[in-house]
Amino acid sequence: MRSAHNVNVVREAERRLMDRLPEGTLMRRAATGLAIHCSRMLPRVYGSRVTLLVGGGDNGGDALYAGANLAARGAFVRAVAAGRRIHEDGAAALRARGGRILSGASEDGPTDQVRAALFDTDVIVDGLVGIGGRGGLRGPHAALATLATNSPAPVVAVDLPSGVDAQTGEVAGHAVRAEATVTFGTYKPGLFVDPGAERAGRVHFVDIGLGPELPGADLHRPGAVDIARLLPGLGAEADKYRRGVLAVRAGSDRYPGAAVLCVGGALRTGVGMVRYGGGEEVLSQVIAHWPETVGARLDLEGDDLSPGRVAAVVVGSGRGTEPANADELRAVLESDRPVLLDADAITLLGADEGLAALLPERSGHTLLTPHAGELSRLLPDSDRADIEARRLEHVTRAAELYRATVLLKGSTTLIAHPDAPTVANPTGTPLLATAGSGDVLSGAAGALLAAGLPPQEAAMCAAYLHGRAAELVRAGAPISASDLLEGLPLALREVRASEGAWRGATGS
Repeated sequence: MRSAHNVNVVREAERRLMDRLPEGTLMRRAATGLAIHCSRMLPRVYGSRVTLLVGGGDNGGDALYAGANLAARGAFVRAVAAGRRIHEDGAAALRARGGRILSGASEDGPTDQVRAALFDTDVIVDGLVGIGGRGGLRGPHAALATLATNSPAPVVAVDLPSGVDAQTGEVAGHAVRAEATVTFGTYKPGLFVDPGAERAGRVHFVDIGLGPELPGADLHRPGAVDIARLLPGLGAEADKYRRGVLAVRAGSDRYPGAAVLCVGGALRTGVGMVRYGGGEEVLSQVIAHWPETVGARLDLEGDDLSPGRVAAVVVGSGRGTEPANADELRAVLESDRPVLLDADAITLLGADEGLAALLPERSGHTLLTPHAGELSRLLPDSDRADIEARRLEHVTRAAELYRATVLLKGSTTLIAHPDAPTVANPTGTPLLATAGSGDVLSGAAGALLAAGLPPQEAAMCAAYLHGRAAELVRAGAPISASDLLEGLPLALREVRASEGAWRGATGS
């Protein structure tokens, strides 16, 4: 599990550690790790060309000391200063080993000499702005970032790409796009959340001794082994009831595919039994696709709408937003069963304050799975664009407001739970941008809820498996939502195998 900490926490931890160490120790530790990772991106260090982009802060100092390290090993190193002030000791160390420093702060824009340094080089090191940067890059910083992004040379970012908000991943204007980022002490949330995550490339961690000074993490990014440890096992005593009985209230006669996909997602994730309730036409399609389903015709105008004797309930995908659907949703929320709410159920919550008020008072767990547009209905003072720009802020706010687990779907799927670290799913892929993929996700997460996983863990495992299913089922080629039903078993097998491999490697 990779863990990230808020910027203020990192700064305080660094301050405490620096108070106990000789001056400059942390910077030299960071620079040594940075130089090692830069050298791995070069065919060889001796004779290679390295260009540093240097701001006035500690990130610039890290880059300069790393450049001095590489210059001492025979690299030709040039540093482009974005302003008049740069780290003096770092600059002196670079000059002492034969490195050159160029000015990149010309009123007429970057000089031909600077352009040549950025386009006639083997690697670019981005040390323009550190974790304290806010907003988009401006002036010489923006011009240098644009040149670096357009250069054919790979870019290595120092701690995080300049122009990316370390706390949120927001990119408010110009920002560097890196092939790799070398981060120090702990991961920063903005490295795990798009659009920042997409600009960071492959992230490498350098331990500078900060760990003992850090409190619990603010954000987690799980790996395959973490997911494997959470998944319910299949012991010899397992039966369909122990594996979980899930009620599915998805789809309608108008949108039967949502029901078929949701039920399939649950079955392919290993639920013990699905009890489906819906109209006659959609029920017949569900049974035709999944004959193992226990189905019953449900009249929303007259039947008892409570979920009955089940372990968990999924409601909303393609269900409709008529008054009868609101009655069904109310009956489900008034039960004590764990409930997953998706799509139309979220729309109903946003339109009915009385329904929404039930969420914080529920005795059973609640998991919401909106995309940004649906979440804007639950946070009426925020529109879709606001949520997409600051995903971490909005998902955590919704979780606290409704006292529920919230899985915010998107380029980076985020999972927030009240008073707990947020989770960033690492397996997001554009392949999932296809109609019906969310219905499969709801079924998968519902199956794990029914198996007894807490909502945050169910959401984390389902999102991870969902993303891997998309990549595995057609070897990276375009997919439909139905393909995910074949991919889920592949993802489950891969995840469980990763735990076996880890145990074999560690002797655990």
